[in-house]
Amino acid sequence: MSTTEKPDLSSLRISREAAEPARVTRRTPWSVILPAALLIILTGGYLLLRSGTTVEVDTVAVALTFPSQANAVLTANGYVVAQRKAAVASKATGRLVRLDVEEGDRVRRGQVIAQLEDGDMVAALSKAKADVAVAQADSFDAYTTLARQRTLIASGLTSRAEFDAAAARFERVKASIQSARAAVDGADVALENTRIRAPFDGTVLTKTADVGEVVAPFASSLSSRGAVVSIADMGSLQVEADVSESNITRVSVAQPCEIILDAYPEKRYRGTVHKIVPTADRAKATVLTKVAFLEQDERVLPEMSAKVSFLSSEISASAAAAPPKTTVPASALVDRNGHTVAFVIREGVATETEVRTGERMGNLMEIKEGLSAGDILVNHPAAGFGGGTKVKTR
Repeated sequence: MSTTEKPDLSSLRISREAAEPARVTRRTPWSVILPAALLIILTGGYLLLRSGTTVEVDTVAVALTFPSQANAVLTANGYVVAQRKAAVASKATGRLVRLDVEEGDRVRRGQVIAQLEDGDMVAALSKAKADVAVAQADSFDAYTTLARQRTLIASGLTSRAEFDAAAARFERVKASIQSARAAVDGADVALENTRIRAPFDGTVLTKTADVGEVVAPFASSLSSRGAVVSIADMGSLQVEADVSESNITRVSVAQPCEIILDAYPEKRYRGTVHKIVPTADRAKATVLTKVAFLEQDERVLPEMSAKVSFLSSEISASAAAAPPKTTVPASALVDRNGHTVAFVIREGVATETEVRTGERMGNLMEIKEGLSAGDILVNHPAAGFGGGTKVKTR
């Protein structure tokens, strides 16, 4: 074989299938894809529902409740009213020259609180007294004349006509004295009418006239005043409360009550039903009930708003002095995972708040921790209701 002969390479081949590794195709089964996609869709929908949907709910408020209200059978709203009150005016017409009282002053019965100008009344009284003096002087002359005529007629030295004239003149003089004295009494009364006096012990509530204004009975003209001041007997203050006709059977005379004034919600006053007015208000379908204070202080004023709790039994002194407790209706509390929670509404969003409860008071539950008086809660929250839900009140 010649050294110049080339080798035959045509039989040599490179197998690409052997050189390249086999490709493996892996496919995820649908049993895994579908549940995952469904979970993503439901989660997104729930979050979208929570963030964009507003739920309409009923609400209740956290309030301060006194232990004595646990035996309350009925509550009603009313106002403090003085049962003895008067608008003090004058019987005479005249210009007011003196006013000795102002709002808040205490007055005694018969005390002069104002005075009208009285110059003409003083002059009339002086004239009436002078007329009495003139009549009394005439009576002396008439009496001596009659005595002389009586002596003369007995002696036959005068006529019967002259004697009768002297007797008639004496009787006229006696009558004129009585008339003059009556005129003095009338002038005295007229002068007294220019003094305006307090009709009973009380406190001045309002002043309706000032010095210089004309005061007239019944305010006969636009430029005149009728009453000068109004006074009230603070010892006669009672709460007048309207009770619905359907609930009036729960109220009886002498029934114990508890009075809370809106001005002093921390203070309670013991009371009792004094009177149930025997007529109904057809417009409001209510019956007026008057509740008397068993004890009161100077802070109680006429026309104050009040709430009356009609009790099933009289409260003890310790219960009356007990401090209020923070309470909510039990319907606003739910159990979530073994914890008592409430949903507090703030800026239109319900926030789940865990609370610690105390004793039950009727349909109320004492709250020891977690809530404050004035908080607004969702009432009767549904089983699926959760924190973060947007709400609006019905």
